[in-house]
Amino acid sequence: MTIVKFSDSDGEGRGRSNNLWHGCPRLEIKDDFVRGVLIEDDFTEDLLAERYLTTQAGSSGTFALDDAIGGVALLDCASSTVTQGANVQTAGATGSFITPKADSVIWFETRLKVVDVASAGPEFFVGLSEYDTSIIAGSANTSANHIGFGSITDNMILLGNSENASAAHTGVTTNTLVDGTWVKLGFKVTGIDKVEWYVDGAKIATTGINVATANIPIVGMKPSFVCQSDGTADPITHIDWYSCAQEFDS
Repeated sequence: MTIVKFSDSDGEGRGRSNNLWHGCPRLEIKDDFVRGVLIEDDFTEDLLAERYLTTQAGSSGTFALDDAIGGVALLDCASSTVTQGANVQTAGATGSFITPKADSVIWFETRLKVVDVASAGPEFFVGLSEYDTSIIAGSANTSANHIGFGSITDNMILLGNSENASAAHTGVTTNTLVDGTWVKLGFKVTGIDKVEWYVDGAKIATTGINVATANIPIVGMKPSFVCQSDGTADPITHIDWYSCAQEFDS
């Protein structure tokens, strides 16, 4: 993946959120694969076909760079038919996996916005998922192992979700998407017993947000994005960047 080329910040700043990434030896991980795993992209190179597997849901859905704005990828439903759109993961059924472990810490964050929606849709997921070309199917998240932000209720409300071998954490509200408004969504997984959720650099402290160990997946997962129509609009997810790092306990 390419290097993300902006300064870290909190709130509405463009870079990674200091509150979330504090303590992450990201550059050390980049330089030493024994230290951990780093997967990230700023979407400044036209290499999406090589780096990502894009699977259409139905007969529509595209993933391409925004020619008008450098460093932004467009995940476009290209349809207003319910459940149609696209599922995107880092390429390959093997390799580039992030696996929660008792002796590791995982950080994930992305900056994105959804456009061409009103108060409804899209069917949405962003985060980590096992290799799955149909994370959302039949208007339900059917990935058996994932951690991320999702919405399948056509109301723009994002839940923080975690699922291990089909044992799902009951997600709670983390954010409500606003048409055309950038937001940073992130989480930190400590060992296999703690997930912390962040929106625009602020940790979500909602009652019931804690994820039980039984609901934290312990299999390999990949950075994943899904944007599918709710049946009334043709939403497009603009992805500015994402970063995912895992540090192993030396």
